[in-house]
Amino acid sequence: MTAFGEERLASLIRALPPAPEGWVRAAQELPFARPQLDEIVARAEADAAFRQQLIADLEAALAAEGYERDPAVLAALRVRFEAK
Repeated sequence: MTAFGEERLASLIRALPPAPEGWVRAAQELPFARPQLDEIVARAEADAAFRQQLIADLEAALAAEGYERDPAVLAALRVRFEAK
């Protein structure tokens, strides 16, 4: 593996395209949404029926249980549950 100096690494990073706006917004919102996200994931791990509802229709399952459908939470949960 070739070792890069700090200046070379900085040059390579500057050459990258900017992150998509949605990624930036989600990264900014996610720390505020983390407690709700952790609660939903813990419940899904403990409750197979709830987990299946999330997989079948994420937004409807959250609405039925009274969870706020925060965009950052939805995005994180989609990655977590819809890929399974």
